[in-house]
Amino acid sequence: MLNSELTGKRFNELRNRIGLTQSQMAQYLDVDQSYISKCEKNERQFSVDILEKAAELFGCTIEYFTNESSEFMPIPIALRAKSVAMEDLETIAAMNKIALNLRFMEDLLEGE
Repeated sequence: MLNSELTGKRFNELRNRIGLTQSQMAQYLDVDQSYISKCEKNERQFSVDILEKAAELFGCTIEYFTNESSEFMPIPIALRAKSVAMEDLETIAAMNKIALNLRFMEDLLEGE
């Protein structure tokens, strides 16, 4: 079972870290802004598919949202733009997904 309080707190922290409003995040996730607000305040639980899409954008694992001992290891990306469009967020999420997969594969190789 998800720890919705931890999930909402960490989601809010990461959303603020990348500088997106609840409305912008809702638009990216294709949900209503009130859904984001209620989940962040622990009044509702995020669905797994929403957490997967958000994790890709934030550059973290889903485990980070659900496990208090999980650490956030940011993926550095440098962008030069005055504003970020929704298409840019899709591109950032795709780059983060590749970087997370690479990190996972490197961890597997170290474990051999």
